Amino acid sequence: MVLDRMMQMLEDLYGEMVAWRRDFHRHPELSFREERTPRVIAELLHSFGVAVREQVGGRGVVGRIHGGRPGKTVALRADFDALPIQEETGVEYQSVVPGVMHACGHDAHTAVLLGVARVLSRFREHLAGDVVLIHQFAEEVAPGGAKPMIEDGCLDGVDVIYGTHLWSGFPRGRIGCRPGPIMAATDDFEILIHGRGGHGGMPHQTVDAIVLGAQIVQQLQSLVSRRVDPLKPAVVTVGSFHAGEAFNVIAGEASIKGTVRTLDAGVREQMERDMAALVHGLCEAAGAGVSFQYHRGYPVVSNHEREAQQVAETVRHVMGEDAFFVMDPLMVGEDFAYYLERVPGAFFFTGARNEELDAVYPHHHPRFNIDERAMLDAAKLLVHLTVTELAVP
Repeated sequence: MVLDRMMQMLEDLYGEMVAWRRDFHRHPELSFREERTPRVIAELLHSFGVAVREQVGGRGVVGRIHGGRPGKTVALRADFDALPIQEETGVEYQSVVPGVMHACGHDAHTAVLLGVARVLSRFREHLAGDVVLIHQFAEEVAPGGAKPMIEDGCLDGVDVIYGTHLWSGFPRGRIGCRPGPIMAATDDFEILIHGRGGHGGMPHQTVDAIVLGAQIVQQLQSLVSRRVDPLKPAVVTVGSFHAGEAFNVIAGEASIKGTVRTLDAGVREQMERDMAALVHGLCEAAGAGVSFQYHRGYPVVSNHEREAQQVAETVRHVMGEDAFFVMDPLMVGEDFAYYLERVPGAFFFTGARNEELDAVYPHHHPRFNIDERAMLDAAKLLVHLTVTELAVP
């Protein structure tokens, strides 16, 4: 069967996928600053005989494989930006860029999609339809690269889309997916309190921004515990609180920054509304001024029922019955959400954890790494999903 030959070709390509991944890992590039990475991707796709569009939406690369027969169009997506983290893995292919690291697996995502592209291009005459390969820039930083790439036509004519994230939280050999919400909407907020500073020994003459800020931080948690339906997840995290410089001076100004994560559109609206009311109410009661800004980030990543089921069936067929599990939603974000708002599709998680290889650290950690064999798992699943959609015999 053609599919069996494709799987064998992926096995044979594994060493090259590792080499591609390690090259990208050595030369990471931050969101919206990617130059070398998209150039290398485009060069490789050209070498496979894939039609390529560059600078899609800014820095994106889109390849297109035309099948030998007419049919629908399947899109596959991988991201390729890195993070502002100083790497501490000590591996021989460690980042050579100070303060920048592939600490989320995007280097591996890119290598996976390149391997998939090479295989599908080799067997293009057997495809009943087209394959669109979306290599996306700037996933890590909102507004992200997905929206401008969509606006620049990367989804034009696409009927279905799939994507995966190699995940150190799940052991290698386990694949998680679910229909409906699988990743959270990710918003952020900033609160600037304008009190009245003064002498540390005469608080009655001041409006203490630190005390007021502490009240706000504490009360924000009550919105989740007492205002949100307990059956609908929500997270409010304050990640930054800055005020004052001297031990004996009452601060007149304070800055608070944080993030809000939700899985439900109604809860998202409620959190923004209730946070604004709480912050303004507390500051007004204390006699302080305040500036409250709430910024919408990525929407909820919500898988479509049919495509999520297709992922489950594919995993069981390719990797065995025990490989698949219905995972709980994660309160992290992904701009893959924008693709799923436009066309049917599914996003799934490919386990990449391996204690024996010390691939156990969480994403965005300076010692993050993966079991590279997970790339082969991901590539096989994406190829199988594609050929199933395009009715390859």
